Amino acid sequence: MPESETLSAQNATPSPYAYAPPREPWLPVLYADEDILVLDKPSGLLSVPGKPVEHADCLERRAQAAYPGAMTIHRLDRDTSGLVVMGLNRRAHAHISLQFEKRRTGKSYVARVWGHVEGGTGEIDLPIACDWPNRPKQMVDHATGRPARTIWEVTGREASATRMRLTPLTGRSHQLRVHMLSLGHPILGDNFYAHPAAFEAAGRLQLHAERLSFFHPANEREREFISPCPF
Repeated sequence: MPESETLSAQNATPSPYAYAPPREPWLPVLYADEDILVLDKPSGLLSVPGKPVEHADCLERRAQAAYPGAMTIHRLDRDTSGLVVMGLNRRAHAHISLQFEKRRTGKSYVARVWGHVEGGTGEIDLPIACDWPNRPKQMVDHATGRPARTIWEVTGREASATRMRLTPLTGRSHQLRVHMLSLGHPILGDNFYAHPAAFEAAGRLQLHAERLSFFHPANEREREFISPCPF
């Protein structure tokens, strides 16, 4: 979510380490009008409240404090940073939610993954299902998994890592993280799927929602937003 990034995706349950959401910036607003609110979610902040009371602080509640009508449309995992759009009224919320459902939105992510990825571009078409004994982890499951597709492109190479642009064509929970693992190249800093060396190679999950486009509910004009990658 992606990385869980459509209307049906579930925000990842926090991992065992203590939840200490960043306080600065508190609510990075990139754009707001009477219908929509576009935010640049920092890594480490939940998209929606978790069940424990100590997980109440989240992007949704921060947004609602400043914009009382704000409603969540899609989610990013806690440790994923980047672009999120919210509806500020029911009409706008329904309009953009349907775009996510019908795959009329555009989105791409920046990721740094472990090792050297062979080739320059490719597509992963592997179904994903919940790994119930280890939930909220997901896994590739050809028997019961839901279809999941990701287009990838290498954009840079480092000594022991590869920088990639990932474009999810579906929005399964943890999709990008599971698909990168399936290639043998887990995302750096991934506390769920990376092996110890890959996890320790970065101070945070190296996954950022860089680009988001959709059709504005007021006039059907396409809007595109960019959030420069912080890593």
